Amino acid sequence: MSHVAETSSRHTLRGDSWALMGIFAVLFVAFLAIAIVAQLLTLQWRSWLPGAEESRTLFGGVRAAAYTVMSHLT
Repeated sequence: MSHVAETSSRHTLRGDSWALMGIFAVLFVAFLAIAIVAQLLTLQWRSWLPGAEESRTLFGGVRAAAYTVMSHLT
């Protein structure tokens, strides 16, 4: 009986990790699009994205913003 419960909990954890990875990917692409457009227009975009204020690179700022939003969701 414990084998069945253990298998179903593993399946749930895998599903949750795929869901979180999907949410991160969507947020990353959305924030990346915002950052690229703002960078091309020479705007100060780092203050718009949460967590990206201290970053030095475009991808670092976008990653920080996506992780910051993810921490508020979970």
